[in-house]
Amino acid sequence: MFTETERCVRAVQSKDARFDGWFYTAVLSTGIYCRPSCPVVPPKVENMRFYPSAAAAQQAGFRACKRCRPDASPGSPQWNERADLVARAMRLIADGVVDTEGVPGLAARLGYSVRQVERQLLAELGAGPLAIARAQRAQTARLLIETSTLPMTDVAQASGFASIRSFNDTVRSVFALTPTELRAKAKPSSATPTTALSVRLPFRAPLLPDNLFGHLVATGIPGVEEWRDGAYRRTLRLPHGPAVVALRPTPDYVAAQLTLTDLRDLSTAISRCRRLLDLDADPEAVDEALAEDPVLAPLIAKGPGRRVPRTVDPEEFAVRAVLGQQVSTAAARTHAARLVAAHGDPVSDPAGGLTHLFPTPESLTGLDQEKLAMPATRKRTLTTLVRALADGEVDLGPGADWARTRERLLALPGIGPWTVETVAMRALGDPDAFLPTDLGIKVAAENLGLPTAPAALTARSEPWRPWRSYVVQHLWATGDHAVNTMPS
Repeated sequence: MFTETERCVRAVQSKDARFDGWFYTAVLSTGIYCRPSCPVVPPKVENMRFYPSAAAAQQAGFRACKRCRPDASPGSPQWNERADLVARAMRLIADGVVDTEGVPGLAARLGYSVRQVERQLLAELGAGPLAIARAQRAQTARLLIETSTLPMTDVAQASGFASIRSFNDTVRSVFALTPTELRAKAKPSSATPTTALSVRLPFRAPLLPDNLFGHLVATGIPGVEEWRDGAYRRTLRLPHGPAVVALRPTPDYVAAQLTLTDLRDLSTAISRCRRLLDLDADPEAVDEALAEDPVLAPLIAKGPGRRVPRTVDPEEFAVRAVLGQQVSTAAARTHAARLVAAHGDPVSDPAGGLTHLFPTPESLTGLDQEKLAMPATRKRTLTTLVRALADGEVDLGPGADWARTRERLLALPGIGPWTVETVAMRALGDPDAFLPTDLGIKVAAENLGLPTAPAALTARSEPWRPWRSYVVQHLWATGDHAVNTMPS
């Protein structure tokens, strides 16, 4: 995108917010970089330079615009649409892997050498993994500076900086203000590590919250998830300890209230919440492509901006997908609640009714099949899956190879195409997963005059690529089910 200079110039001159996060505009005359929709008067074309990432603009010596705050724009939709090395690396960096495991750890997860990873990121994004992680740390630092009254030494540590000096230097070079000056401008309300931090999660409009929050609430596990005071709340298992998040949709952003055990997990928590709600999607591009089909066009017009509800924990979702095989939503919730009560780690939630973290695959490897109230074949499927997840035979993480993961899941007993595609859609985040054997999809297809046989419906779905996960949401929305309605 950023190599198409003429297109970038048009986007900047029209202040087109659809391209926020796709590329960044640096201005030679001022030394700052902006998002395309920056409200200031567009610079002269000869003074514009375009970069594929905030990290690349920062590395070239440009500072973030104080007006449009380009560092806080929605992320590029490419990293959730693609399955190549660069996209997988970007998802892992957003999940905090470089901060916790370094670049060697990132490369090991991807199955490439450090040199190969650095070369490909530099070629496409103009910055290596360290620079990209540094830009992410700068944004985390800004959030903590502006939303809390924590001492700056604590902010530096929580943001992942190795020293207060590197923290000060980075903030000053990226934002052209010292940390103290940033805080003075924000005038944050009192907050400490034991209270919640309030963060705004931006998205590209439009956003339809109905099926997004409706699905999460209707399938929520008691003790792990709940709907309270107009917000979806759930527990999170993060690298440095448990957390609780409350997510509330508003017309312009999703309000997130995070209660963390350790502030170093802030960036990872935000990244996982964004993935959960599919906030980095480009809904206009998706809707425009799907509306070309005359059968889908009325559905798109009725529900523009529909997102795919995903997950904050891919391994948790895979277990839940098996529990939900051939049973009702209520029965799946009951099975999951029993697992949580027996094997989940307890958490404290003074603000609500959350009691546990969902159990890890490791904690479920010793499951007593006799105590599972489900058919014998499903018991075997569940215990085989948790062993495969615990042993690393199946990788569902943000850096997973989607095709390889599908193959390994299909090789497990009792896991067929429906489960694999459900996991691909919601745990892996593949925008092109499709469920032709799903009962709700079959009913919707019949009502719309589409083929109902799986092979025929799959063939009919070819023009919908690579957005078939979104088609699934639109087809499900034609039915009368609680997953399609956000609670009042």
